Amino acid sequence: MKSSEDAKMEHYFKEIIKNLGENPDREGLEDTPKRVVKALRYLTHGYDEPIETIMKDAIFDSDMDEMVIVKNIELYSLCQHHMLPFIGKCHVAYIPNGKIIGLSKIPRIIEIYARRLQLQEKLTKQIAECVMEATNAEGVATIIEAQHLCMMMRGIQKQNSVMTTSVMLGSFREDARTRAEFLNLVKG
Repeated sequence: MKSSEDAKMEHYFKEIIKNLGENPDREGLEDTPKRVVKALRYLTHGYDEPIETIMKDAIFDSDMDEMVIVKNIELYSLCQHHMLPFIGKCHVAYIPNGKIIGLSKIPRIIEIYARRLQLQEKLTKQIAECVMEATNAEGVATIIEAQHLCMMMRGIQKQNSVMTTSVMLGSFREDARTRAEFLNLVKG
């Protein structure tokens, strides 16, 4: 059953298509407003998933005190300025302090925050802070490398540009050796 919000958005997208100079009722476009709404609902489903839900039963006691890294986690998000995709990969590391997080939860955290209208800088920080809060780790490091279609398809149109953002918390910020170990392991 279609919500009244979805029906409104479909109407607006039909108007947008008209205002672009196209016939929204022609073959091939007649269902486009509905498909766009469905796609946007999927691409922004991170608003509907509370982080607390995935953390339930995902934090475990552990005597592990060495760096844990999950790297090359693909991510897809929409920039909040143009609602165009940015696509990349995320690397997350943490040093446990009596607690570890279930392996699949780190990609889930990334997915929830990425599936919102975002800035890459904000996304990087949200992921790091979430892992830090959930695990009470000694430190957390997050790096995102992404290509932004708003820069590739419009504006400056630079096809090979990659934006890299990083957030270092706790021991990753305070200890240059820990940070260097992380950066070296992510490169390899």
